[in-house]
Amino acid sequence: MPEPAGVSKRAQGIRPFIVMDVVARAGELEASGRDIVHLEIGDPDFATPEVIVRAAESSMTGGDTGYTQSLGLPDLRDAITATMHSTYGVAVDPADIVVTQGTSPAMLLLFGSVLDPGDEVIMPDPCYPAYPNYVSFLGGVPVPIRVRAEDGFRFRIDEVERAITPRTRAIMVNSPSNPTGGVLGPEDLAALAALAERHGIWLASDEIYHGLQFEGRSHTVLEFTDRAFVLNGFSKAYAMTGWRLGYLIAPRRFVRSAEKIQQNFFLCANHFVQVAGTAALLHAGDDVARMRAAYDERRRYLVPALRRIGLEILTEPLGAFYVFADARTWGEDSVALASRLLEEAGVATAPGVDFGPGGEGFLRFSYATSLERLREGVERLDEWSASRR
Repeated sequence: MPEPAGVSKRAQGIRPFIVMDVVARAGELEASGRDIVHLEIGDPDFATPEVIVRAAESSMTGGDTGYTQSLGLPDLRDAITATMHSTYGVAVDPADIVVTQGTSPAMLLLFGSVLDPGDEVIMPDPCYPAYPNYVSFLGGVPVPIRVRAEDGFRFRIDEVERAITPRTRAIMVNSPSNPTGGVLGPEDLAALAALAERHGIWLASDEIYHGLQFEGRSHTVLEFTDRAFVLNGFSKAYAMTGWRLGYLIAPRRFVRSAEKIQQNFFLCANHFVQVAGTAALLHAGDDVARMRAAYDERRRYLVPALRRIGLEILTEPLGAFYVFADARTWGEDSVALASRLLEEAGVATAPGVDFGPGGEGFLRFSYATSLERLREGVERLDEWSASRR
């Protein structure tokens, strides 16, 4: 009897997200009685603000537990429009917004609407691992461009331009950045917008860490061009990772295609979660400011502390809640190094190569945890490093 077919080549081609393997191993160690300091994952340690939770509770008890239209609740899309105008001074039509179950599904809608097999998307290396995986899964070709610590992990525009081919469809940007904490200034975004317009390609901007910038303000790509897609959501700034709520802002010609993908793959985002998201945008600004101030305090502690124990950080991370540190004084293989730190020091970190070849030799440290635990983690790392010497 013949054997059934095996795992598809498409599924086999997806790289694992190694940091989740670190999370799993850390859980095993904790189950055995070890105390682990978690610096590996970007999951805020704050409770979701009460005003958001109350809105969800009221919505559920009021019966908002059925489907909504696939584009999302009109009230939420109106609130997103108002926020884009008040925060950035840009006009977004609610009809150009698709609400999704987190920002990750919004990536599927974006790339599924834009790419045909063989089409290319330029993206930074290192970057969030889902970007190349989404592009490859849909038959596209990710084109990594090395970004360097000495440049603040910003694109060099001439290198981006040399990578553009007739198959290039979009340039992917992420500011503030995961994993680097780097921020693209208005001059960077303006240069990328001009480049994209000159070559007739799109910008795709992941703005999920907006609201978590520590000097100046974040800039949406829509301040510089309307030839762009914007991904955003509620997970990071509003401490709503488990709520799974995001959105895509798309040029009008792509909205119907994105809506059809949503209808077939996800139907819609949860009704009561969309109500909670509306409350977040309208009423949780003070909570976001409070959490941002706490992250900034942690950042101001962690960056010099890591430098003191021997790691190299050439430029200050100015956003998100990550420090991407050159750890090659401790070891060239970031996966092996992260494993050793977990097993021997009880500190969980994210190996840099998880974010692309340009991240090899680096470790990502998340400060989405308390100052007390950060200090404990640094102390353990310092002791581990000293024992090696």
